[in-house]
Amino acid sequence: MAQRGAVILVDVLGLSLHETCEVTGATLAATKAALHRGRAQLRLLAAEPEQAAVPRLDADDERRLRRYVDLFNARDFDAVRALIAEDIQLEVVNRTRLRGKAEVSTYFGNYDRMSDWALSLGVVDGRPAILIRNPQEPDGAVRGFMLVEWRDEQVVQIRDFRYAPWCLPDAEISVMEG
Repeated sequence: MAQRGAVILVDVLGLSLHETCEVTGATLAATKAALHRGRAQLRLLAAEPEQAAVPRLDADDERRLRRYVDLFNARDFDAVRALIAEDIQLEVVNRTRLRGKAEVSTYFGNYDRMSDWALSLGVVDGRPAILIRNPQEPDGAVRGFMLVEWRDEQVVQIRDFRYAPWCLPDAEISVMEG
């Protein structure tokens, strides 16, 4: 704790060693030692490889989501509509909420009129998700995502974060291959 505090007070907030001693109540020697150890630990953390394992989806989740993504990307919205339950709930975050198959069916028409999207399979904060990308952008950056809940083989809830870009910077996103 002393190491973390010393690094934050000196390197982040810009306090002098003497000011840091006043804030923490530690001696100058203890503050210098804590700062040295804290910086050494940060160097070790920075040197660690960033290769985090891509989470694996449950086989059933992956099969259902791949089918949904493939139909959506093919713009076969009649087939997508066939996957949704009568009591489906939809939230387009920051825009609207719809309930029931008749209301939610209009949502797919909105995507049909746009061409600035392509869907792919992924994981957002440990949850299976559908990633929304702009195919016209060369880097293929994720611009939004959808969380889809299933009951057996029917979609019962969709949360679409296309219009909530503030959710992306803090989200842990992994792209699934294939």
